[in-house]
Amino acid sequence: MGDFAQYYVDFLWYLLQNIWAFISSIGKAFYKFFIQDIGFYFKQLGNALGTFDWMAWIVLILIVAINSTFIFFLGYRLVQLIRRYIIFRGEAVEKDKLVEEIARLREQADQLVKEKSQIFALKLNVDTSEELASSAQDLLPAGQEEQVDAGESRFTKLINLDEKYAREPNIVFMEDSDMLNLEEIVERFVNFAASQLKLYYPKETIRLWFAGLATSHLLILEGISGTGKTSLPYAMGKFFKNETAICSVQPSWRDRAELIGYFNEFTKKFNETDFLARVYECTYRDDPNFVVLDEMNIARIEYYFADFLSIMEMPDYSEWKVDIVAAPSPSDPANIVYGKLLIPQNVWFVGTANNDDSTFTITDKVYDRAITLEINQKANYFDAPITEALNCTQTYLAQLFDQAHQEYSISEENKEKIKLLDNFIMQKFKVTFGNRIMKQLRLFVPAYMACGGTEIGGIDFIVCSKILHKFKALNLPFLTKELSELSTFLDKTFGKGEMSKCLEYIKELQKMS
Repeated sequence: MGDFAQYYVDFLWYLLQNIWAFISSIGKAFYKFFIQDIGFYFKQLGNALGTFDWMAWIVLILIVAINSTFIFFLGYRLVQLIRRYIIFRGEAVEKDKLVEEIARLREQADQLVKEKSQIFALKLNVDTSEELASSAQDLLPAGQEEQVDAGESRFTKLINLDEKYAREPNIVFMEDSDMLNLEEIVERFVNFAASQLKLYYPKETIRLWFAGLATSHLLILEGISGTGKTSLPYAMGKFFKNETAICSVQPSWRDRAELIGYFNEFTKKFNETDFLARVYECTYRDDPNFVVLDEMNIARIEYYFADFLSIMEMPDYSEWKVDIVAAPSPSDPANIVYGKLLIPQNVWFVGTANNDDSTFTITDKVYDRAITLEINQKANYFDAPITEALNCTQTYLAQLFDQAHQEYSISEENKEKIKLLDNFIMQKFKVTFGNRIMKQLRLFVPAYMACGGTEIGGIDFIVCSKILHKFKALNLPFLTKELSELSTFLDKTFGKGEMSKCLEYIKELQKMS
C-alpha cells in the first residue's frame, strides 16, 4: 500500500509540473510575440529608416496604411461577430422562456376548461336527477318501487373502453428499423402482405392507398366482387398491428342512428353500435386505425354517413365533432364532451363498393370527398422475403405526409397545363375543377411522389377519378367528337401516352357511347 501511495504522489507531482510547464510555455510564447518580437520589429525599422530614400518612404506609408486598415477590419468584424452572438443568444434564451410560458398557460387553460365542464355537468345532474327519478317511477307498475342509480352511465361499451385503456394505455414504441420513408413503407407492406398473409398487391395500388390517406379520411375501394377490396384494409390493420374494424352496411340503413346508435328514452340507455365503439376507441390509440364500411352502397351513403361527410369538409380538425347525445351527463364517457365526440385524426373510413344492380349509385357528393381506388383484378403471385409488421404512430405517418408536401410539389409548368385542361373540359363538357379538387391535387400528388410515383402519374389519377368520372352522367352518344378531341389534347399537352389512366378511361366512355 505504501509503494502505491508513493507512486501516486510522484505521479501527481510530475503531472502538475507538466501542466505548469504547458501554461508557462503559453505565457512565454505570448510574452515573446507581443513584447520581445514586436519591440524587435520596431528596432529593426528604426535602424533602417536612415537608409530610406523618398520613394521608400512613400511605399512605407502605403504599406502601414494598408496593414492598419486590414487589422482594423479584422478587429471590427470580430467585435461584430461577438456582438451578434451575444444578441442571438439572448433572443434564443428569451424565446425558450416564452415557449415555456405559452405551454404553461395552455396547460392552465385546459385545466380550467376541464373544471368548467365538470362544474357544468354536476350542476346539470343536480337539476335533472329528481325529474329523471320521478319519470322512471311513473313507468313502473303500481305497487312496485325501483331505485334509480344517478351514477350509472347510459353508455356501457364506451365506459368499458375508458376502464380498459386506464388499465392498459396504448403506447407504440418505434425502433430504428421502423423509421422508414413512404416509399420504404410501401415496399415493406407489399412484402409483408405477400409473405405473411398470402395477399398480393402491386406497388402502384399501395402508392395510391397511402397518397389517399394523405389526402382524405374517406377512401372508397370500388370494383367487381371478389377482387380483395376488403382484404386490403384488413391487411393494413395487420401491418400496423391494429386490427381493422369491419362494419357490414345493411340495406335498411336510412339515417345516422343506424351507424352510431341512439338514446333509448324508455330504458334511459344509449344503444351503442360497434362502429361508435371503434371510433371512440381510436381516441385512446396512437397508431393508424381503419374502419371498413363493407358494401357501403347497399344503402344510400349520403343518408347514414351524412354527418361524417359534413364534418370532414371542415379545415379545422378541432371542429370534427359528432353529436352523440343532446344533453351531457357526469356519468358519460370521458371523451364525450358536452354530448359531442371529436373524431380523432388517426382514423380512416374505408368503404367497399360493388358495381352491380343490387346497389345504389354513389353520388358525386360522396365521390368528391373521398379518394376512390378501383380494384378490378387480383395481383399475380410473386416471391417476397419474410417481412415483419410495422410499429408506427399516426403522428409519425402525419410527419411523413408533411415532409412529402415540403419536398415535392406540382411544378409551375404542370400547374399551367392543368389550368389549360380545366378550360378545355369546361368549354367542351361543362365540367370544371372546383376548389376541393385543386386542394386534393396539392395534397395527393406530393404524397404519391414520395411513395415512388411520378408527378404526371399523380395528376393523371386525380383527373381520371375526380373529373372524367363525372362524364358518366353526361349524354355520351352526343359527345363522341369531344371525347376524341380530349384524348388528342391530353397527348399534346402532357406528352403522348403520359396520361394513361385518363386515356384508358376515355376509351371506356367511347365504348359506352
